[in-house]
Amino acid sequence: MISFESDYTTGAHPRILERLAETNLEAVTGYGTDFYCESAREKIRDACGCKEAQVYFLVGGTQTNAVVISSMLRRYEGVVAVSTGHINVHEAGAIEYTGHKVLALPCHLPERNGEVSKVRRLTSSPKDSGKMDADNLKEFLQKFYQDDSRDHMVFPGMVYLSYPTEYGTLYSKKELEAIALVCREYEMPLFLDGARLGYGLMSLESDMTMQDIAKLCDVFYIGGTKVGALCGEAVVFPRGNAPKHFLTAIKQHGAMLAKGRLLGIQFDTLFTENLYLDISRHAIEMAEQLKKILREKGCTFYLESSTNQQFIILEDGQLKKLREHVAVSFWEKADDTHTVVRLVTSWSTRKEDLEQLEEALEICC
Repeated sequence: MISFESDYTTGAHPRILERLAETNLEAVTGYGTDFYCESAREKIRDACGCKEAQVYFLVGGTQTNAVVISSMLRRYEGVVAVSTGHINVHEAGAIEYTGHKVLALPCHLPERNGEVSKVRRLTSSPKDSGKMDADNLKEFLQKFYQDDSRDHMVFPGMVYLSYPTEYGTLYSKKELEAIALVCREYEMPLFLDGARLGYGLMSLESDMTMQDIAKLCDVFYIGGTKVGALCGEAVVFPRGNAPKHFLTAIKQHGAMLAKGRLLGIQFDTLFTENLYLDISRHAIEMAEQLKKILREKGCTFYLESSTNQQFIILEDGQLKKLREHVAVSFWEKADDTHTVVRLVTSWSTRKEDLEQLEEALEICC
């Protein structure tokens, strides 16, 4: 069976596996203090254009979000995110488990069956689905600080975004600049979740670079788990602004590997000869072909994104047949008889996979 279920269902890029095998019997120091981790840090600093950046390697996205957010917030603060943000809906309350509330803002969602979503819409464009709006953020903060009871409330202490969003949509450089400006005005750090960062940067609609993100954000991470690595994320504090004893916080949260070289070697490989962006570009090329196939087969798009995630609506009987041949991801019910499903390409998607998908759609749809 072929899989378009997610971008972490395959192992690692062959060059990473080769490096891991080549270095397997080398004895190096642990906890990220080895040569490979330092080499990877230096290459990431170069890619971000930030020589002073502090770079830390963590094991996964949920751990990364929890460590970064909890270590940067004060006890009485929460993190502002859109209602569809990963930390609000797909991390099993990991942020709240650290003692910090997710302060969810409404955001635009795709229309369903021609009807407007119950969530308050901030724009009419599906390209804005799942995104935070700078004006809405500022309105929220203004109302909070105008409230005479605010000392009895959870203070907004950080803003969280993901790039791409959970709906595969992108912030433009102008939009990110506007959000960053609000964060500076209210002295709040801006944190960007880059679990799929490579796919966002290589989108045909992206107007941002990694240097732009490093300039505008106070902290972000470069996703490895979904972009060619076995596991791992690289957290970047671009201005050397990591919280005090951040390494200790990583260990407290169980997000540190004793054999840190496993993460260092992977990121060192990903950031050698532009591999990270090259394999991300491949995923986008495959996604463009995927969209073409879905259109030709007459599929109804719930949301057609410019990144590696595509959303279509299938009749439940069609979905049952499709799943006999193809693994796809459930997204939500559209109505009693239709389901929104997500199809995802990745660094490892092959043309043969698309051909088999096309054949399966011919049978099912």
